[in-house]
Amino acid sequence: MRIVAGRFRGRALAALGKGDPGAHLRPTTDRTRESLFNMLAGGRFGDPITGARVLDLFAGTGALGLEALSRGASHITFVDDGAKALVLIRQNIALCGAETDTRIIKRDARRLPPNDGAPCDLVFLDPPYAKGLGEQALTQALAQGWIAPEALIVWEESAAITPPEGVTLLDSRRYGDTVINLLRAS
Repeated sequence: MRIVAGRFRGRALAALGKGDPGAHLRPTTDRTRESLFNMLAGGRFGDPITGARVLDLFAGTGALGLEALSRGASHITFVDDGAKALVLIRQNIALCGAETDTRIIKRDARRLPPNDGAPCDLVFLDPPYAKGLGEQALTQALAQGWIAPEALIVWEESAAITPPEGVTLLDSRRYGDTVINLLRAS
């Protein structure tokens, strides 16, 4: 795994191999991440990255958030409660030298505390597939003030999703077993 573009371009991230099924770690492949960020940068959704405050729910390795930071986001909040994931996120933040631009919340993404700062403009949501956890986490993030009006939400899943009230599905694209859904908070 590596950062695809931006100021950390080419930076190798901590290795996980093919993933950790026991810890539900399934990193987004470099190719899928590159396709996703090309889609975001394509102009159809404005410029959702530059200067964005990013919320990375079920952060796993932190690769999505760090890719956004590399491409111009201003701050990333990573949320995960897995011991292995938290070690990898910390390692990857250190590899990028991004400690001052990041925050880690060790918590189940479905149980976010109230947000004590500015809401996030870009949200990555990559829950364990087919367990309905994404709907719960997104509902909680909205209720606790983590998501700004008009925020763009990138939700990775293996099947169709049911966006919660207050969120509109804009686009869905399949990459192998992964479906990337782009949504907008209203």
